[in-house]
Amino acid sequence: MIAAPEISVAAPPPPALRDDVAEIANQPIAPPESSPAEAYSRKNPFPGRLLVNRRLNSPDSEKDTRHFEISLEGSGIAYEVGDSMAVYPTNDPALVAEIVAALGATGDEEILSPRGGAATLREGLLRDFAITQPTPKFLKAIAQRANAAPLLNELMAPDRKHELATYVFGLEVVDFLLEHPSITWTPQEFVALLPKLQPRLYSIASSLRMHPEAVHFIIDVVRYRSHGRVRKGVCSTFLAERCADSPAPIFPTVSKFRLPEDGDAPIIMVGPGTGVAPFRAFLQERQATGARGRNWLFFGAQRVQSDYFYKEDFDQFSADGILTRIDTAFSRDQAHKIYVQDRMVESSGEIWKWLEEGAHFYVCGDAKRMAKDVDAALRQIVQQGGGKDAEQANEYVEKLKGEKRYKRDVY
Repeated sequence: MIAAPEISVAAPPPPALRDDVAEIANQPIAPPESSPAEAYSRKNPFPGRLLVNRRLNSPDSEKDTRHFEISLEGSGIAYEVGDSMAVYPTNDPALVAEIVAALGATGDEEILSPRGGAATLREGLLRDFAITQPTPKFLKAIAQRANAAPLLNELMAPDRKHELATYVFGLEVVDFLLEHPSITWTPQEFVALLPKLQPRLYSIASSLRMHPEAVHFIIDVVRYRSHGRVRKGVCSTFLAERCADSPAPIFPTVSKFRLPEDGDAPIIMVGPGTGVAPFRAFLQERQATGARGRNWLFFGAQRVQSDYFYKEDFDQFSADGILTRIDTAFSRDQAHKIYVQDRMVESSGEIWKWLEEGAHFYVCGDAKRMAKDVDAALRQIVQQGGGKDAEQANEYVEKLKGEKRYKRDVY
């Protein structure tokens, strides 16, 4: 039986770097090349400038959720509410420096860049390669070269994938390098085992009509402890910690998560936590366009005093007559946890009435649990409100999907 790793969300600052490694970590990174607005894409991201980096939780919160704004000035970038924006991060220089040191390298060695041409090892690890999660290709190479790792060799068997996943949970590439210092790699051999660093997609939290010069995001900053080390989310900490004086390369991605074409159509939005992002944009858009449809938001978080993101915005939308109704669920403010799906069931009669009046139903956020629970609650509401059996309720919900009145942006 392999023990699960110890993980905690609250993490202390990373340990100080040795002087010789710190020099590697502090090397400047060249910004991405600019290009015409119509070419801003995955291959040619716009070098945005971070304008706002503001924590939305109070200091006593268990989470670190940030509001970010990135300048679009001069980009010509256009998007619709409901779209996502991709952010190209760079890796943590401290982690890069530790990997370089573990390899016994200087960082100045030449490697082949996946972008074409040559790069230094340091630059490649900073900009081009994913250096946190170990891939099967990397693990196989470790198992083949490390005679002292019989357990890893055993777990590479096809029928032990679940045990392998448990074993590597909470571990990163650097852990295996430090665990097996006798394994030697050339810089090129090492990077050939790493996948390309990929952009991260975030739901846009603003309307271009209301904010033409900047794009807004709400993002949980990922930090935790595992196996005695501080771990960091690559892109969330890139924006939170490492983006003040360097570009934030971005490009838009089109989504089908759209407002109804009819501005008079009512909408019901379910977005706990950072899933509220597109709905803040929806409300801004409906205000900017003068849409007359009713708007109902279900928002959830841990605690009302520390985690009620954008409360001032929603209060103002309510005062302006844009937000018809908001129901909140703060899971840890009472002995038993309350979630958005519980609030939905409490208002099942009214939700059924809105659906029968043509409302569009939207969900954004966690796919593994929240979206499934919300879907189950919706089917329960249809069954109860419409006096339907389970099969008829399922048919009703599937019809909503077919009419594009039930849309999900889940991840």
